[in-house]
Amino acid sequence: MRRMKRRLWRLSDGGVTVLGDFLADALAPMGAVRVRAMFGGFGVSLDGFSVGIIAEDILYLKADPLDVSRFEAEDLGAFIYEKGGRPVAMSYRQAPAAAMRDAEVLRDWMAGALAAAKKAKRQEPRRGPRTGLTRGW
Repeated sequence: MRRMKRRLWRLSDGGVTVLGDFLADALAPMGAVRVRAMFGGFGVSLDGFSVGIIAEDILYLKADPLDVSRFEAEDLGAFIYEKGGRPVAMSYRQAPAAAMRDAEVLRDWMAGALAAAKKAKRQEPRRGPRTGLTRGW
């Protein structure tokens, strides 16, 4: 695995506000878009599902392991960060440059990210209510 260092696009003077506005406008037909600060970057959600992250001026989209070949065919790398001096790959892949220029292309890629986010959510283990400590006496 390698981290893609090339920047396909840069945020303009308005920073994430400009990108957030672009995403909200382009993705409006798909649902409610939210861009918020998190972990030194930004999280992108669509109808409450985490579909992307923005780190180092690059948009990464949620990717299902079965759909990774689509990203690899366009040489779009995984989001990788370091933890304890070791690289950790997440299930997010770099968005294509065309998606930042064409809202229709962005919606096509985002549909895949939304499907991956929904699938990942279904696969999360259910957590029961916390009951506190149980004493056996």
